Amino acid sequence: MIQRLAHTASVVALGATLAAGAAFATTFATSANAAAEAAKNSVTAVFKQMNVPVEGRFNHFTADVRFDPANVPASSAKLDVEVSSFDIGAPEYNKEVAGDEWFDASHFPHATFVSTQIKPGANGAFTVAGKLTIKGKTTDVVVPVQYRKDGANQVFDGTLPIKRLAYGIGSGEWKDTSIVADDVQIKFHIVSAAH
Repeated sequence: MIQRLAHTASVVALGATLAAGAAFATTFATSANAAAEAAKNSVTAVFKQMNVPVEGRFNHFTADVRFDPANVPASSAKLDVEVSSFDIGAPEYNKEVAGDEWFDASHFPHATFVSTQIKPGANGAFTVAGKLTIKGKTTDVVVPVQYRKDGANQVFDGTLPIKRLAYGIGSGEWKDTSIVADDVQIKFHIVSAAH
């Protein structure tokens, strides 16, 4: 089964008053074509700045998933995120995040995830191995994913920890991890119509 998503979430005002930080959100699932389903999806990044948790979200991403719970090893996924859509709640900070020191969106407008293997676990758990590319840097990652059926929908939730400096996110003074932590938690919630 193939499902496609062209997701444009509404801008979330988090009221953040801290300077910009950044991360890439990744997932392996998509939503149905219906706008109502797409609105249920979220991909967020949580990090600490000056030891205070800050959360932002990517408002624009597309995904192409072939997921069959009866044939998980044959399943696959691709995700493309517009890094300039990262929103931490204040336009001036969002602009800074897209700049050269952070995502450098003018040179690297997209971050991508391509699965290489999906393995089933117990009680609806899966592990998704793949290639994560941010700012031209590609690394191997493994994403733990929880899957469940909800009526006619499939629901996918997961968290992927990454190190922002491994992707060159935050240069110059922003390399100082006492200001913006290196650890970033990527969280996703995807609701997909089962076809």
